[in-house]
Amino acid sequence: MTSEQNPAPETSVEDGPRPGRLTAAAALAGLEGAALVVGGAYMLIAGLAGHPDNPEQAITGGVTLIVLALLPLFAARGLLARKSWSRGPAIITQIMALPVAYTLLQADSVAIPGGIVLGVVAVAALVLLVNPATTRALGIRTPGSSQ
Repeated sequence: MTSEQNPAPETSVEDGPRPGRLTAAAALAGLEGAALVVGGAYMLIAGLAGHPDNPEQAITGGVTLIVLALLPLFAARGLLARKSWSRGPAIITQIMALPVAYTLLQADSVAIPGGIVLGVVAVAALVLLVNPATTRALGIRTPGSSQ
């Protein structure tokens, strides 16, 4: 097979300026990652200080949140660099955020505003990530499109 029949997939597209939608999607993914790091650090510090009822659970939860933060942070970095692989992890992050937002909305506490914010951010990021301008900027071919 020739290279014309089986072209190598593009990992980034550098022609022209980065669309604002792509930058906004990267910013939202980065914001979610930063929030996970802050929440994880808070839980970890509280667990180490011995304030929660179950310090081991708080430490485990804190470490888990910090590790989970890597997905949106790497995705945000990839989106800013216009890497085509970065859209998948960014979309997965938003899909994972929607049930969390729903759960926060079911609470009878101050978590409800957090659920609203998380839900709005996740839906906005999803809309930005599936936008045709974002898809083109990342060099992702859509079905039926020519090279």
